[in-house]
Amino acid sequence: MYKRDGIWWTCIRYKGKKIQRSLETDNKNLAVSIESKLRTELIEGKYFDKYEGERRTFKEMVDRFIKEHAPKVSLNMQKSYEASLSNLLPYFGGFELSAITPKKIAEYKVLRYSEKVKPATINRELAMLSKAFSLAVREWDWVKENPVSKVTKERENNRRDRWLTSEDEQMLLENSPQWLKEIIVFALHTGLRQDELLSLQWSRVDLFRKIIIIQESKNGKPRTIPLNRIALDILMEKAKVRNLKSDLVFLSNAITKICCQNLIKAFNTARDKASIQNFHFHDLRHTFATRLAQRGIDLYKISKLLGHVSITMTQRYAHHCTESLREGIEVLEKVDYNLTTIRENRNVSNA
Repeated sequence: MYKRDGIWWTCIRYKGKKIQRSLETDNKNLAVSIESKLRTELIEGKYFDKYEGERRTFKEMVDRFIKEHAPKVSLNMQKSYEASLSNLLPYFGGFELSAITPKKIAEYKVLRYSEKVKPATINRELAMLSKAFSLAVREWDWVKENPVSKVTKERENNRRDRWLTSEDEQMLLENSPQWLKEIIVFALHTGLRQDELLSLQWSRVDLFRKIIIIQESKNGKPRTIPLNRIALDILMEKAKVRNLKSDLVFLSNAITKICCQNLIKAFNTARDKASIQNFHFHDLRHTFATRLAQRGIDLYKISKLLGHVSITMTQRYAHHCTESLREGIEVLEKVDYNLTTIRENRNVSNA
């Protein structure tokens, strides 16, 4: 036996085959016991009769998943995987893959609901679990089927439809310090996510072409966002006083990246002073999309600006397009009809 990263491993040669695997423990006595069981299975001819999934553990699967798959996705997605694993590992970590059945996964969902977790969070955790099992089926040949595929996805009822009115926006800005005011206005005119805003770098800003490039989108794909006059003015002013010690556009007083918690705290303080109810920082992004829809911009363009994977995610703004249609109908009101003459002509015709 030997240790790797604090965990005991074994390397056994049997009939010309080399069997190397983690014993999944840092306890030497337990590791010796597990290795002894493996040797017994080899001698009795049971080891190779097992499916790979009967020997592989959940932790082995997710360790390989993180090592091979995580580097291919965005940093935001990697953080999402870490958050999901912090809940999945304590529950499934000790199981062999063959023991993780649809029933066991359904029991996990019940547990998460008892912990007052939202359906969207459960779906996100199971989505990661499903991706790992899919690789174990298709590429690693560890198991024959993905048990998550037989588990019903939870219905999410947490979609928000909250956006700022012009009056609310004015009140919010009046109660915000200058640094926060710049971030709020920039968010309202670009639709950037919170982390995209705080991570925006000057090397991704092209003032001449009037665009910014978001390299680390949530969907893992870069996107280019054109700048309108208001967003461009903010960057032009910040460029005049840019601190060359950092490439970040929005900086703290310590010339470092603004902490997410500090941003949310300052935003909530300004919101409360403005007496705005039930409004979150992420709703600035909703406001951006809603205003575009209300002004007749088609959903395909809105989807591209938001960086959505598919237009289905943007459908939530479809009902706002009614407002732009209303503007079209109201154009007809500008036609000056003489209703009295119309009525008189109708009466003459009927006579």
